[in-house]
Amino acid sequence: MNFSSKLLEDAVNEFSKLPGVGQKTALRLVLHLLNKEQEEVSNFGNAIIRLRQEIKHCTICHNISDQHICEICTANKRDKEVICVVEDTRDVMAVENTGQYFGVYHVLGGLISPMDGIGPSDLFIDSLVQRVATTPVKEVILALSATMEGDTTLFYLYKRLKDFQIPITTIARGIAFGGELEYADEITLGRSIVTRVPYENSLIK
Repeated sequence: MNFSSKLLEDAVNEFSKLPGVGQKTALRLVLHLLNKEQEEVSNFGNAIIRLRQEIKHCTICHNISDQHICEICTANKRDKEVICVVEDTRDVMAVENTGQYFGVYHVLGGLISPMDGIGPSDLFIDSLVQRVATTPVKEVILALSATMEGDTTLFYLYKRLKDFQIPITTIARGIAFGGELEYADEITLGRSIVTRVPYENSLIK
């Protein structure tokens, strides 16, 4: 792609680094910004800079937050004794959008994936075990995607938590195999949470 401006080329190259954004889409986005008022573009840029500089992760559940402890963990109306374990912040948002869950969360920060060099020590698994060991917990819901990595992580978490003698459940598999929570429709995901089942039922005896 030939550019008439080095500034334009640099901006397009940066946008094209975003997932799912090719050079043509990046060019369209950059040209769109060029047609906006200076103040609008400044607000856009400052929002991204502030996001990167000021964003925090909850010290309890590891969800993205403006404060050191997120609003979900501090909300009085949430059931702190029910923990829903998810892969990342996108899954927290997906579950919240169902309006069917009123406990708290634990964000792993990924899934176990030996092919990608991601092991248990790379995720927030030890802090989950510590939460279960040191705070009152009456149920842990494993709400992970129905993928090979998701199932590997499910089994590993079950082995780490089973000795605590608390119910360990998983969302009902109304979501297609290989699907991710963020792409599931709210009704299906909500029903999967409500009709969750003991994880041990899925194990081969």
